[in-house]
Amino acid sequence: MAIILSIETATTNCSVSLSKDGETFALKEDYNNGFSHAERLHVFIEEILNENNIQKSDIDAIAVSKGPGSYTGLRIGVSAAKGLCYALGIPLISIPTLESLAHQVKTTEGVIVSMLDARRMEVYSQIFDFKFNTVRTIEAEILDESSYEDFLSRGLVYFIGNGVAKTQTLISNKNAVFIESKLPSANEMGALAYNKYKISDTEDVAYFEPYYLKDFVALKPKSK
Repeated sequence: MAIILSIETATTNCSVSLSKDGETFALKEDYNNGFSHAERLHVFIEEILNENNIQKSDIDAIAVSKGPGSYTGLRIGVSAAKGLCYALGIPLISIPTLESLAHQVKTTEGVIVSMLDARRMEVYSQIFDFKFNTVRTIEAEILDESSYEDFLSRGLVYFIGNGVAKTQTLISNKNAVFIESKLPSANEMGALAYNKYKISDTEDVAYFEPYYLKDFVALKPKSK
C-alpha cells in the first residue's frame, strides 16, 4: 500500500490531495482567481492530514506538479514538497502539469489540447490523444486563427485549461470543444504519481527544479 500526498500550485489553484494506491480519497483546494499558495498551502497540508487521520509518517511519497506554470506558484509548491521529503526521508515524484490537466477530459475520440495562459496571446500547451499518449510535446506558442488547424480538420479537439478563454476568441470550428473554467488539480495527480512510484521513477530531492519552459523575465514597474 502506498499513500501519496500530491501538491499542485502551477496556477491560481492551490490544491492538495491524498491518494492510496493511485485512488484519490481526499482533496483540498482553493479554486479561485487569486494566488493564495503562500498563505494556504501548508495550512491545507495540515488540514487534509488531520481530517483523514493520516500522520506524516504514514506518507510514502510526495508528488508535486513540475510545470510549466506560474514561476512563483511552482517555486512554492516544489519548496514545500522538497522540505517534506527531506524531513520524512521519502521520495519526491514530479508530475507534468499539462499531463495531469489533460486527465480531466474523459472522451473516446479526438485529441486533447492542455493549455495554460502565458503572456498576451501566448500559451503553454501540449497535445494528447484520448488515451493520454503524447501527440505533440510541450510548446510555448502564440495563438492565431490557424492554430491547431491540422487537428481540427481531422476530428474533435478538446481544449482545457486557463488558456481556453483566449483561444475561444480566435478559433471558430465545429470540431473545437472548449472546456471552460478548469485548472490543474491535485485530484488527478494520485494515479499518475502511483504509476511512477511503482517503478521508482523519482527525483533527486537536492537538485530537482520546476520546469518553467521559459526563463523568468522580471519586468520593471511603470513610472508614474
